Amino acid sequence: MGHTTTLYRWLGAMMGGTLGVLLAPTTFLGVHGWRLAFHILALLSFALAVSTWFLASDPRPPSASEKSTASVARELLGEAKDVVRLPTFQILVAQGVAGSVPWTALTFAAMWLELVGFTHWETSVIINLNQLTGALGSLFAGLIGDPMARRFPNAGRVALAQVSTASTVPVAAVLLLALPIDPSAGAAYAAAFAVLGFVMPWCPPATNNPILAEIVPQKARTTVYALDRFFETIFSSFAPAVVGILAERVFGYKPASSATGMAERENAAALAKAVFAEIAVPMAICCSIYSLLYCTYPADRERAQKAALVAPEDQDCENANSSTATGVDGLNQALLARND
Repeated sequence: MGHTTTLYRWLGAMMGGTLGVLLAPTTFLGVHGWRLAFHILALLSFALAVSTWFLASDPRPPSASEKSTASVARELLGEAKDVVRLPTFQILVAQGVAGSVPWTALTFAAMWLELVGFTHWETSVIINLNQLTGALGSLFAGLIGDPMARRFPNAGRVALAQVSTASTVPVAAVLLLALPIDPSAGAAYAAAFAVLGFVMPWCPPATNNPILAEIVPQKARTTVYALDRFFETIFSSFAPAVVGILAERVFGYKPASSATGMAERENAAALAKAVFAEIAVPMAICCSIYSLLYCTYPADRERAQKAALVAPEDQDCENANSSTATGVDGLNQALLARND
């Protein structure tokens, strides 16, 4: 189910990316194409929300005892506090803050390719190839992550993440700095984007998601995923602004609505340097932070495993006490009835 969901997500990203790139230069009823793409996204999101509200069902069994909103909130707050205290969670959030920045910076990829000289259609093909190899890379990482974890329980998943983050930097350097700023090198650009798309997405399926699931009780998994995404998304949202500042103020990007020829090539070079800085530095930091997991992950995983073994025993004791109390009540009622 997880692999199917991931593939559908990548397929949606490919379709959305193609639609956005092709709509960008058009105008429909006086509305610019790039604005129209946002309107379409808003309408689809609203339709999905309404459909989920009316059609989706909660797979969890109904609770025997109804809890008040306040008690549920207190329980969630307690789970969140327990999760945030885990060293492994803190490390994964720290690397995620750094590791999510390159993904946000790559939103400039389509703009950069068009500055290089590619047409809208060629740009969409290259971006879609990157998305396709990203889906394959995620699938590959998920398939190889489990055998690595069985062979090297304390290091296999962490090593895969470090291979991914470390290999991303030289591939990005080739793509953004080494290739000629010339659309005639389209095959080289496509190949570099394909390799980058394959190696970048290993961390979530091979490392982050499985480790997060292993260090907390099953009932707290949604909490740990939600907190992880919360912290990462907040900080990664600043990446586009940083790319723009670096491109304009450090590398000499000059915004111009009618730039052609040499000016566009210079802007492409400036934007490429800014995007590379937003990939190389965070990925290097991310790779270094992953090293800390060699120390914390085994202990946190063992603690969670022990807690999982203790929980059923506590539940059995509660059930036994409840059964005993019920039996005693029944006996008392029977004796009272006999005396009457």
